[in-house]
Amino acid sequence: MNLIFSKFGLIFISSFLSFSLSALLAPTLIKILKKYQFGAVIKEETLMNQKTPLFNKLHKKKTGTPTMGGLLIWIITALICFASILLVKFDITSFSLINRNETYIALFTLVSLGILGAVDDIFNVKKIGKVKGLSAKVKMIFLLLISFIGGLWFYFKLDASSILVFGNTIELGLLYIPLFMFVITGTANAVNFTDGLDGLAGGLSILSFISYAIVAYFQGLFLLATLCIIIASTTLGFLWHNIPPAKFFMGDTGSLALGGTLGVIAMLTNTVALLPFIAFIFVIETLSVIIQLTSKKLFGKKVFLIAPIHHHFEAKGWPEFKVTMRFWIIGTYFACLGMLLHFYELI
Repeated sequence: MNLIFSKFGLIFISSFLSFSLSALLAPTLIKILKKYQFGAVIKEETLMNQKTPLFNKLHKKKTGTPTMGGLLIWIITALICFASILLVKFDITSFSLINRNETYIALFTLVSLGILGAVDDIFNVKKIGKVKGLSAKVKMIFLLLISFIGGLWFYFKLDASSILVFGNTIELGLLYIPLFMFVITGTANAVNFTDGLDGLAGGLSILSFISYAIVAYFQGLFLLATLCIIIASTTLGFLWHNIPPAKFFMGDTGSLALGGTLGVIAMLTNTVALLPFIAFIFVIETLSVIIQLTSKKLFGKKVFLIAPIHHHFEAKGWPEFKVTMRFWIIGTYFACLGMLLHFYELI
């Protein structure tokens, strides 16, 4: 059989298939989640074990909304990538999306953090353990372990030991591994912090992965670009049912998987300096949490009404959809700015 799919054909078919499957299977997943009572549990305490009456007032109506919608994103993405092996076998295309240099660690991170997040979601919903969900310490240990495995692969298998910053190559040697771990755990937590309003994390994630698809494509990393498009497309199918009012939430199984994978792709494309632009809102959300915790611990005062910062604006009286849309606009602006600077070789 002659090859049917060219490079662009593979991108188009993969994107269409991933979006269609995600959007069409979402109602079935929502029914399953409702049937087995996987409804969101609104947090009652902050990271510092303090009560959150204002947050509870704002989000009490969301209690019981199905969570773990992120399963759609990473499971469908993984299935499509592994299905590409069969397409190669039957000479339908010559491009398998499973590739040592471009997609191994990205897929490993997507699936492993998806599983970690799913366990956390299940523990949270079913109230297993001493705390609702996995403790912050346990989650961080697993995040560090998974990112450490990725860092070892990059250093020893891909010979990665340097980063490009503003046109300058900085040789790190073994320090590349802890940097890799910092980026992956940082982006995983950043998307997790941002996932607090209907459509917010999903829309920003789509923007980020499309941006990196463009970067990867122009670097000649076609398979990685295709993977980015598939992730963006499955997330778009999820977002179809997650826009306000959300029919289900992403959950940690989605936010951790998307965030960690975004960090891996930044390292694969050697554009860690571009990441703060592409993921601008994610960075701001994380900084707001750090500032809030530091201020409360050192001075006993809050900087924001609620952290992360999207809840601050919500508490100020902004409708939820307005916060989401304005954060999308800001995220788009900085992503475009970052892309311009990148292609002009300024970052």
